[in-house]
Parts: sequence; structure tokens; C-alpha cells
Amino acid sequence: MSLLDELGRHRVVPVVVLDDADRADDLGAALVAGGLPVAEVTLRSLRAGAVLAALAARGDVLVGAGTVLTPDHVDLARDAGAGFIVSPGLSADVVRRCREVGLPVIPGVSTATEVMAARELGLDTVKFFPAEASGGAPAVKALASVFPGLGFMPTGGITEATAPAYLSLPAVTAVGGSWMVAPDLLAAGDWDEVTARCAATRRLETPLLAGGPPP
Repeated sequence: MSLLDELGRHRVVPVVVLDDADRADDLGAALVAGGLPVAEVTLRSLRAGAVLAALAARGDVLVGAGTVLTPDHVDLARDAGAGFIVSPGLSADVVRRCREVGLPVIPGVSTATEVMAARELGLDTVKFFPAEASGGAPAVKALASVFPGLGFMPTGGITEATAPAYLSLPAVTAVGGSWMVAPDLLAAGDWDEVTARCAATRRLETPLLAGGPPP
């Protein structure tokens, strides 16, 4: 199964900001128990690489690296066991390095010009970021209408309440969000609540989330 198939099957990607690798295994267990065994670990903290490695070592969570800004970040993520790369913006250098090391990459875009640049690099999926601040679901719908065949993973400010509007769009492969892995929950080690929020996310009332990705 390809990365896009995997993301399309889960439909929601928890975006994790965690600086304590000792909590990574408990986090992974909560994601699995909640039926959402996927995570984008953002490289925003000193120990993010260790967190990513600990989650990847479980073997039952699809783990990617987020906030990847440079080719060196790509190498760090690869060495830690990341299965995919997510960037907040579009960097040709990052895309090239990902291809060199065999990692799928989903770069960030927020304008038609950036989408065109991504397509010129041969990419078929982009991260629409920051989603809510850049026009939300209507903006994704508008971009999708002029770039048929392109997949979107909106991320940034999306909540459990607003996610269904994105997930109802055929061009949306998945959405990224942090409501089920909120920093306060991770800091408190409230794994029962993480599990409950993941399970609730899986029950979101949208036909696409219930039935899988569009054909």
C-alpha cells in the first residue's frame, strides 16, 4: 500500500509536538488503541528526532516528520525512521533530497503559484498550509477545481468541528490536526483522553471518513 493510500485510509493525521521521548511509546499505544495509528512528528523541539525514532520503532504506527525545512532535516528524519516528510512550504532542495533518499514528501502550499511550482516538480500531493488562515475548505475547493488530480492535505488551525468540511472534498486525501494530541494532554500523560479523542475522530460524521478515500 502506498503512502497516499495509507493516509487516505486514516483520513486524519495527528500532528505531534513532543519533547519527551520517554512518552513516545505511551503516545503510540494511545494512537493505536484509538484506531488512528499515524503521526506527523514535528521537528520543533530538541528531542523530536528521538521521539520520532521511538514511535517508528514500535512498528505499528505510520510515522512521518513535519516542519522539515532543510535537506539536513530530511537526513535526520530518515535516520530516525520516518516514513514520509511534510514541509510547511515548498523547497525544491528538500524535495530533491527526499527523492534521493527515497522518502515521500508533502510540501506546503497556500497559493496557486505554489501549487504550479509543486506540479512542475512532479508532485501529486501537497499540504495546504496554514489551512484555516489561508481560506479554509473553500480555498481548497477552489484550488482543486483548477488543478484536477492533485491531492491536498490541509493542516493548520483545523479542529474536530471544522475537519468534516475538508474531508467532504474529493481532492482532500487527509487533514492534519492536533486536537487529539494537544500539547497539554501529552504533557499530562493523559493517554486515555488521547485514545478517546482518536476514537471520536474516527467517528466523524462524514461519508468519506466512514467509507475511505475517494476512488
